[in-house]
Amino acid sequence: MDYVKYGLIGSGTAWRYHSLGIKKIPTIKLKSMYDITKANIKARAYGMDFCDNFEEFLKSDIDAVMIFTPHYLHEKYVLASAEAGKHILLEKPMATTLEGCDEMIKATKKSGVKFMVAENHRFLPAHKYIMETVQSGLIGKPFLVRSYEGVNEIRGLMREGFWKGHPIMAGGGSLIDMGAHKFATLNWILDDTVESAYSWLTKQCTNLGEKAEDNAMVFLQYKKGTIAETIVSFSVMSPFSNSLEIYGTMGTILENHDWENPIRIFSLHDNMGEHKKKWFEPKIEHGAFPNYYEISMRNEDSHFTDCILNDTDPEFTPEQAKEAIAVVLMSYLSAKIRKTATRNDLMEIYRTTGTTTILKDLEKSVKNNYDVLNQ
Repeated sequence: MDYVKYGLIGSGTAWRYHSLGIKKIPTIKLKSMYDITKANIKARAYGMDFCDNFEEFLKSDIDAVMIFTPHYLHEKYVLASAEAGKHILLEKPMATTLEGCDEMIKATKKSGVKFMVAENHRFLPAHKYIMETVQSGLIGKPFLVRSYEGVNEIRGLMREGFWKGHPIMAGGGSLIDMGAHKFATLNWILDDTVESAYSWLTKQCTNLGEKAEDNAMVFLQYKKGTIAETIVSFSVMSPFSNSLEIYGTMGTILENHDWENPIRIFSLHDNMGEHKKKWFEPKIEHGAFPNYYEISMRNEDSHFTDCILNDTDPEFTPEQAKEAIAVVLMSYLSAKIRKTATRNDLMEIYRTTGTTTILKDLEKSVKNNYDVLNQ
């Protein structure tokens, strides 16, 4: 087997970015696309067959699927694809609830298929460098982290009945969408788990009553003592932007996706050699938006394909993806109870009423600043 034959489920925005990297991966062959919209136009552009019948799609000549659908459909398509024996690369976030994550893990293990959530931040060279630097001790013990991501989704948030930003269909607003990125990456870099979260959820630029937050600020306490601040926004007027600051007992790492050299490190560690006690910019494969999407998704898709070809397990596990969702839900729970939410608080709900109850009426826990700002 020299390549993997993929079928695409959905043709959302994420597919556009995946398509940039896939062009450079010879081990991926795109065979077919299933979509309920007029996706056949996009399918033909890549030489794929278009199918609007899901059962027929799963019976087609494909080895694996890539899923690019609204969040609330993830579980449905993962379970069906697993039952059909197809390997699965699922666009993040994994699910909107912990129970949904559990069902996917159970189904894919039972079927024996490869399963990975497409968390491209885990495959960005800059983030890999940061992880290796932090875990090698070059900046000592990390004690403070600040992370940010900003995009513009106002158009979708102002569409009545549309899934984007809906507490149940999307699993929330900006926090589920981008927090899944940030938390999966921070957990990996720090090699740690979150013990508690405190969050502020607001509507700054949208005002539809049915939608959740367009902006969020979250404060996290990690088990090993690191504290972290994460800010995500669906309403900034700028290109997609990401940044990360990690402060340790022996140094600092600054990262910004918009910089040509995305990382700056200052360290007192002897292993920095001639760069000790100096700001240093390592040369890393990178490019400002949208280039870092092409790089990270190419690495991600290539890695998953290699796992299928070589019968190995993906380095980003479904359990790690589920943990990112746990932090998102812990943060939403904090907004609902209006105080710090602990892991024990989340687990109690998980065991009893179920984590869907955290998302129910979530919009009522979002402070509407839109009206104040527009007086």
